[in-house]
Amino acid sequence: MPDVIDNVKTAVSDRAELPGMSLMEHLAELRSRLIHSAVALVIGFAIAYYFHEQLFAIVQRPMNELHLELNFTHPTDGLNLYLKTSLYGGAILAAPYILYQVWLFISPGLYENEKKYVWPFMFTTVGLFLAGAWFGYRYVLKSALKVLIGEFGKHFHPIITIDDYTGFFSAIIFGLGISFELPIVVFFLALFGITDAKFLVKNARYAILIIFIIAAIICPLPDPLSMILFAMPMLALYAVSIGVAYMVHPARKKKLASA
Repeated sequence: MPDVIDNVKTAVSDRAELPGMSLMEHLAELRSRLIHSAVALVIGFAIAYYFHEQLFAIVQRPMNELHLELNFTHPTDGLNLYLKTSLYGGAILAAPYILYQVWLFISPGLYENEKKYVWPFMFTTVGLFLAGAWFGYRYVLKSALKVLIGEFGKHFHPIITIDDYTGFFSAIIFGLGISFELPIVVFFLALFGITDAKFLVKNARYAILIIFIIAAIICPLPDPLSMILFAMPMLALYAVSIGVAYMVHPARKKKLASA
């Protein structure tokens, strides 16, 4: 922890010569980016709602494949399902533009040679999230339903409500989608000099422990094999993150520049 604090202090001091902005300018910039992002989200939601029946079919497909039906306990549950799926779909549609707004907000704190990462950042962030969501939808969700309902609940009659299923669905899809963003987080930590590949390798055993704890929390199945299935992609992404940290760390760039 002291090493991390020292790295943060060094990163801040190294960027002290960058053009600064006053607090009010930062707030105005943040307000502008939030407004642009909100507008993009609303447009994405409107487009997704136009296709809400198709989106619902995607959400319901794992249930249909197991010959299960959704039930509702409140008159607005059906509408809420369409609104939620449209909001999630709209957020995914608007994600590239929202990420671009995030980049515009943080770009004043970057050097000119670092701003070239904008397009790789956007494509990689969206791609990793979609990869995690696809992994959850294709492998984890169906397996979880099959085991939890088909095996553990085989002696009972399942009454699965819309609210329960959408919460279960979003937890798996978005949980894995967000967990797949690990290389992006490490990218920024390394870019600002807060961490490096050496630190990640040195503390790999702690990272592995944390990854398995996270996998145990988000994994909907109780068996160790399923937890390992959750953890394996995150372990692979941690290894990728080490390579990312090595490539973008400022110390390496300065070494290459002076060679």
